[in-house]
Amino acid sequence: MMKPFAVLALTFVLSSFTAQALDDQPTLMTTRGSLLVDQDFSQPPKPFDGISTGFASGFSGWRWNAVPRGGKWAVEDGVFTGRETPEVKHPATASYGFLYKNVIIQCEVRMNNVPLDGRKTRSLSVRTVDAKDYVCSIHMNETGFRISKDDNDHGGPDKSVPLGAVKTPLKLDEWHTVVFEILGDEMVGTVDGQSLTGSHPLIGTDKHSLMFVMGVEGSVKNLKVWEAQPNPAWVQNKAKLTAAASSAVKP
Repeated sequence: MMKPFAVLALTFVLSSFTAQALDDQPTLMTTRGSLLVDQDFSQPPKPFDGISTGFASGFSGWRWNAVPRGGKWAVEDGVFTGRETPEVKHPATASYGFLYKNVIIQCEVRMNNVPLDGRKTRSLSVRTVDAKDYVCSIHMNETGFRISKDDNDHGGPDKSVPLGAVKTPLKLDEWHTVVFEILGDEMVGTVDGQSLTGSHPLIGTDKHSLMFVMGVEGSVKNLKVWEAQPNPAWVQNKAKLTAAASSAVKP
């Protein structure tokens, strides 16, 4: 049985975030080490090679779902787009398989304004995956975003437990910048300069893929992943986030 998770859910607006070059977006908890993944989608992704490992993916390359399970993926002009098939209400998923533990995942994502085809809302998730199941994720919809830990096959009672949420409109057909920092048992999820952080022992597991989940249709571009190294400023950054969150709480 896993220990109860510790939660720290905070919001912090980085006013200079959108002014930064995409390769130099601010990080709060980590600093960038070696570049592990660089996908500009100028060419269609190659399917994964190696041996499929556990849940969702393989050692290297891409794997995505297909009809009849419920998803179509295509690349055009540097954009990788996944769409549910109308007859199967299953999000389109694509995963990139590689071995990692502490990383910075950075990309641009877009929720496309297409007919809902029976769904209540559009959504998009960036998830990390180990050999058993999803580990932790950033989930976006039109009303904002949340970070969560996921432990369906790890001995926990819930498949997805929110670690924090930001209620802010996320427009359709517009690109949103995601920076996903993972170091040890802590994570920081940042969308368009607003950040949430949380901790749980599961987050520190050895992971073998990252996954994009698109419902009903979503796109990703400019995907990069770096090794994550400790940021000496995290103690101060975390304190500022804590203070900002405390001051935002209404009595």
